[in-house]
Amino acid sequence: MRDIRPTVRRRISRVSSYLVFAAIVVVLAFVADWSMIAKVFFNQEVAKEMFPGIFRAAMNTILYTLIAFAVGLLLAIVLALMKLSSGPFKWFAVGFIELFRGLPALLTIFVMAFAVPMAFQALKALRIEGVHFGLVGLVFVTGAYTAEIIRAGIQAVPKGQHEAARSLGMSQMRTMITVILPQAIRIVIPPLTNEVVMLLKDTSLLFIAGATKLNKELTQFGRDGVSSYFNATPLIVVAIFYLIITIPLTYLVSRLEKKMAVKQ
Repeated sequence: MRDIRPTVRRRISRVSSYLVFAAIVVVLAFVADWSMIAKVFFNQEVAKEMFPGIFRAAMNTILYTLIAFAVGLLLAIVLALMKLSSGPFKWFAVGFIELFRGLPALLTIFVMAFAVPMAFQALKALRIEGVHFGLVGLVFVTGAYTAEIIRAGIQAVPKGQHEAARSLGMSQMRTMITVILPQAIRIVIPPLTNEVVMLLKDTSLLFIAGATKLNKELTQFGRDGVSSYFNATPLIVVAIFYLIITIPLTYLVSRLEKKMAVKQ
């Protein structure tokens, strides 16, 4: 009986909390002004005005994510190898990683989009838009975070793999590129995929850099829609598009983690 009572008590407590929550939802449903909510957040006429422009914004969001991840991954591999080395290369990598992991991503994007062009006036001749400078900032942030993931993956590869490759006459560089790195990347696929999901949402920070009509990502497109229509519906539509993109990715992360767990 002593073993049963705590279990029953927990069940009663859980059911009670569910009932209280359901009661609060019902009360709010009756009290809420649904006509005003529909007008402000779910205005069909405003939603229709967002098409087909929102598809370009969604494509820009995906494109910025892919560019930032691809370039950031290459930067991360270099930084991870530098951090695992010795001397000035190691300390440069440590400084870079700690700097861009320590600074808010929004501040990094702001500095790259506005401070860097002001400091180097010659860059204006290239006619690069602020959003592209902001994208460089996002690459630096991605590289710093991903470098730690890659480093952990490299260190997770059994030392015997390195010793076996060296005993076959492979150079240190060839061993790292052809033997260690492929295994390390395979080990860290789940966290890398999760990083892509986080990065996709972080592209919303590029709104601070400004963008032309053709270069807007989803968040900037939604903010401009709110200003144009004085209505919150554009943000709801943008949120739905984010979910359409991120939910399959999070599902993929879950599947990869389970698959890797089974193999281990």
